Amino acid sequence: MSDRVRLIVSWLAWPVLLGGCLAATAWGYSIGKPVLTFNLTYFSLAGVLLLLEYLMPHERSWLASDGQTPANIAHTLLSKGTVQTLIVFSSVIGLAAYVTPMAEPGHGFWPRDWPLWAQVVIAVYLSEFGLYWAHRLAHEWPPLWRFHAIHHSVTKLWVVNTGRFHFVDSLKSIVPGMMILIPLGAPMEVITWLSAITAYIGILTHCNVEMRFGPLSWIFNTPGLHRWHHSRDLREGNKNYGENVVLWDILFGTWFNENRRPPADIGISEAMPPRFIDQVLWPFRRPQPAQSHAPEAAE
Repeated sequence: MSDRVRLIVSWLAWPVLLGGCLAATAWGYSIGKPVLTFNLTYFSLAGVLLLLEYLMPHERSWLASDGQTPANIAHTLLSKGTVQTLIVFSSVIGLAAYVTPMAEPGHGFWPRDWPLWAQVVIAVYLSEFGLYWAHRLAHEWPPLWRFHAIHHSVTKLWVVNTGRFHFVDSLKSIVPGMMILIPLGAPMEVITWLSAITAYIGILTHCNVEMRFGPLSWIFNTPGLHRWHHSRDLREGNKNYGENVVLWDILFGTWFNENRRPPADIGISEAMPPRFIDQVLWPFRRPQPAQSHAPEAAE
């Protein structure tokens, strides 16, 4: 790949890939097969990103194996995937009798007569308030950091560790955003759209692909911002808490994007066991990590 082509691709990759995924999702809704289309789109996106990671990696050193692929996949399927299925789609599959009525027409103050795209934008920003504070609390309160540390223990960022979250951490992250939207009467179509957007941005955020973002990093949580968030330096790591958009980071003073390359040496100082089951049990066995991302623990 020539330098010129590489530069063009680096500028176009993020908006084109996200835009294509959103277009495919809209098409899936239009033909009445949103779940099938989402799954095909998501795994296609993962495949494209894996190819780009090989062709134009952001950090070439991150291409080397860290021995965590089995654990990463297990966390994705057994922790994050299970929690998302139970929480996000609970009213659809009948597991939450009290949630379903809140999503019915006539409940709450949700502007159901607005265009769907406008409702989804509102949902993204409202839910982000809960996601932001849940994420920030996981860094600043040591009991929650024990679970969130599983995600931050990675020594490289790439597509396969996107879903590396302890199930307690996943529960803590998903519930606050949903609990803002559901009481307001947000319909399930809006909530599932939000879930799809979060999934697409999440896997893009963790990819090891050389990309450029410019003003996009003032709106969205881009890979460029998230690489700072995984820094060992808490001045950099305790920043950029947004999941999808960065409005609340900007308003609360935690947006960070200095004009230099983010560190390639990422992770935590506390030793993390290599096996999945040991990682699941680790937060319960340790009274408190030697280093937390909580400011008081860093002093």
